Amino acid sequence: MDLGIDIASWMLMLGGSFFLLVGAVGVLRLPDLYTRGHAAGITDTMGAMLILFGLMLQGGFSLITAKLVMILLFILFTSPASSHALGNAAWSSGLRPILDEDAPIAQNAETDGKD
Repeated sequence: MDLGIDIASWMLMLGGSFFLLVGAVGVLRLPDLYTRGHAAGITDTMGAMLILFGLMLQGGFSLITAKLVMILLFILFTSPASSHALGNAAWSSGLRPILDEDAPIAQNAETDGKD
């Protein structure tokens, strides 16, 4: 039984580490703040959640698990809100996303849809 819990715990922690690594690569490789924020906002929440679930399995049913649940709830509430706040602040300050000039939506982005 302990071996099964250890394997599941390590798989969760490795999966969370993978998500965090993919998010870090996305932050470095993507072209603008909005796509970088999307990559970081999605992957850090999922990565932290998987790592914390793995740590909860390692900790067993104890006070440590209760503390990890509180940390998880804090991350689940604050990470999406902070990503939204950063994107909203960038938009309010006039920073616009990088769009492909050849895409049809980029040509009609500033119109009201009436041709």
